[in-house]
Amino acid sequence: MKGLKYILTGILFGIVMTKSEAISWYRIQEMFLFHSIHMYGIIGVAVILGIIQLLLIKKIKLKDHKGQEIELEDKNKSFPRYLIGGIIFGLGWAMTGACPGPMYTLLGHGFSVFIIIIISALSGTFLYGLIRHKLPH
Repeated sequence: MKGLKYILTGILFGIVMTKSEAISWYRIQEMFLFHSIHMYGIIGVAVILGIIQLLLIKKIKLKDHKGQEIELEDKNKSFPRYLIGGIIFGLGWAMTGACPGPMYTLLGHGFSVFIIIIISALSGTFLYGLIRHKLPH
């Protein structure tokens, strides 16, 4: 089965999200109310791991699934785009109690209301793709 590694990665991701309590609405609420450092620690670890992974990709010249070298382009330094996008992302996170990764984990835990949230998130992403060329980047 070709997609088995992706399914196993998703299962592992779900286990990590559950065990770290990153899917807990109470943990997320604590974070937004600045009552606990727990979620900031998880986010910090993710940022540090991302930095290490990007450095390794550049250093060992890792190749993608087609055998081509992965090329990383520099990000546009436009401050408003990240500020506005971050605010929209944060508002969605605060309103739903979950960021994109844990949404699927919560659905897997049986919280069927997350189907609506996932459809809404995917619709927002699709809408952005349609109007992206009209936005000031």
